[in-house]
Amino acid sequence: MDRRRIVNLDDLRIMAKRRVPKLVYDFIEGGVDDELGLERNVAAFARRSLVPRYMVDVAEPDQETHLFGRTWSSPFGIAPTGGIGNFRRGADMMLLRAARAANIPFIMSGASTASMEDMAREAPEHGWYQMYTANDRAISEDMIRRATDLGIQVLVITVDVPVMANRERNRRNGFGRPLKLTLDTRLDALRRPLWLRDYLLHGGVAMLENWKPYAPAGASAAEVGTFVADQMPASITWADIERFRELWPRPLILKGVMRTDDAIRAAETGVDGLIVSNHGARQLDRAPAALDVLPALDAAVGERMVLMLDGGVRRGSDILIALASGAKFVFQGRPTLYGAIAGGNEGASMAVEILYNEISSVMAQIGCPSLEEFGPDWLHRDPDDLRRNYPQ
Repeated sequence: MDRRRIVNLDDLRIMAKRRVPKLVYDFIEGGVDDELGLERNVAAFARRSLVPRYMVDVAEPDQETHLFGRTWSSPFGIAPTGGIGNFRRGADMMLLRAARAANIPFIMSGASTASMEDMAREAPEHGWYQMYTANDRAISEDMIRRATDLGIQVLVITVDVPVMANRERNRRNGFGRPLKLTLDTRLDALRRPLWLRDYLLHGGVAMLENWKPYAPAGASAAEVGTFVADQMPASITWADIERFRELWPRPLILKGVMRTDDAIRAAETGVDGLIVSNHGARQLDRAPAALDVLPALDAAVGERMVLMLDGGVRRGSDILIALASGAKFVFQGRPTLYGAIAGGNEGASMAVEILYNEISSVMAQIGCPSLEEFGPDWLHRDPDDLRRNYPQ
């Protein structure tokens, strides 16, 4: 991996695109329906700007952030991304190691290809666990018990997948269960020898390790995948959240809440925080960008819960804009995943490093020596945005 060729996160995306077949790239990069949500997520950040102040000593910008009883070295973490061992074997642990080295949190996906036991063994202080609710609630409850016993510090429940989404790129490519590879797809895979070698040497489809204990004994990775497809998506209700709150003794986060009334209900249920998110524009194409609904949620529950955000983050400046808009912490998924695909452990760490350096640079440019001083007064709010997003 030639670090001299990598200037920004998009360079890592381009490198990753060259390494994997179109089938894989489209699965990661794609959205749903017309993919308007993908554009909306990025455009929400592009519409906002930061107002600099000068004559301030910014020689050493301080990014330290306090969250759930820990001090993190930066205000961002790595969002959950599922099935990534099929994109590069071992990618879950590559991202976890990058997070540990940078002292930021990593959220392991409920569809990860490593286990929560692996995560707890390698980086017990930096790994959170994200859970998809199973149709068989006994499975979900046992996953919570496993995470509790392992000492995992934060549990994230994803609530925005009530049904499977219409991901048209995947359908055209035959990416589904079962996998139906077209001739063009097979030929394209042959043109990606590094990915194909990695895939075949490790036996093909990667195991969904956290689900393996619940599938029939001796089930193959493909059979476990079929088992998981029968278990989710599941229709999650507030009664489930109340039950999970009873079982989980540490910070409980809901990921995917976008409405003020849901946020208020979550606070009343004893939830500790929200990751405001539209699932990376991979579920409902006409959902608003998380950044556009964040100010209203902050006004409603910002004093009662920790508000975080993901979706559309491509620059360090995006992270600062989210913080100025009401988030206490920010997660991103695709950029660091592309780093792992492009360059393994080194690529994952480089993606984190790029974001960290961009945040430091922007903090210096806007005259903010410490994130403890940073706030909404740095955010330029144009009149249209003010009317649209900030309640009076």
